Amino acid sequence: MAFIQAVLDGLMIGGVYAVISIGLTLVFGVMGIVNFAQAEFLTLGMFVAYFAWKFLGLDPLIGSFLSFAVIFALGVVVQMTLIQRVLNAPPVAQIFVTVGLLIVIENLTLITFGSDFHSVTTSYQTSTLRIGPLFIGVPYLAAFLMALLSAAALWLFTNKTWYGRAMRATAQDPMAANLMGINADRMRQIAFGLGVGMTAFGGAVILPYFTVHPTVGHQFVVLMFTVVVLGGLGSVAGAVVGGFAVGVIQSVSTLFFPIQLQNLVLFIVFLTVLAVRPTGLIGASR
Repeated sequence: MAFIQAVLDGLMIGGVYAVISIGLTLVFGVMGIVNFAQAEFLTLGMFVAYFAWKFLGLDPLIGSFLSFAVIFALGVVVQMTLIQRVLNAPPVAQIFVTVGLLIVIENLTLITFGSDFHSVTTSYQTSTLRIGPLFIGVPYLAAFLMALLSAAALWLFTNKTWYGRAMRATAQDPMAANLMGINADRMRQIAFGLGVGMTAFGGAVILPYFTVHPTVGHQFVVLMFTVVVLGGLGSVAGAVVGGFAVGVIQSVSTLFFPIQLQNLVLFIVFLTVLAVRPTGLIGASR
């Protein structure tokens, strides 16, 4: 029963890992850029949800939609003014730009909000749902369900709307998309906004059981890259599978090893999978 409980716990957190990582893989899939500042947008999303709770009284699960909207708009501006200029530059220039963006955002949040840790209080924060012999923390379940909701909404957008299909066409062949009357630059702006917005959304929904501070992104950045590479860089489905896989591996490993070694076990599995299947579990899209 302990094993089933560990798998269930892993799936709960894995769903959130999937959502925050979908943003990273979406940006790469459409634009071909690895955004090393992705985790900083998670931090910003958490701060938006925190201040929405503090000043507007919004539950973080509701504030997550505000986080998405604010960071989506910020992402569009960043893409237009910064990322667009290095799309055709050498990869090393793209890396320096996104790493520089990481440093700027982290230091601006530190200057603006200070180094204190912030947390929220909700009515369900310590609640637990019991299903037979299994237990699920209500904050974890709520975050998981919100993650599924956002992933489903993204799937509907990319597969059932004109903008979604145009964005996918741009990812496949920007020149052909332009010839068909699609504004490829606009699609890249939407893709980057969606990518960072999804990550911010994922950060907001974990706020009921997580604290926010200017360097909170450091706790997720390696996990995000592990998820997208394990699933297949550029593959949204791969990010979902990778997210669940990482969550379950982390959770189950604590049954056999000290919790301090959970990431060591994760990376051993990660390297083993890549040695057998270098393109990831689903396969890279580019």
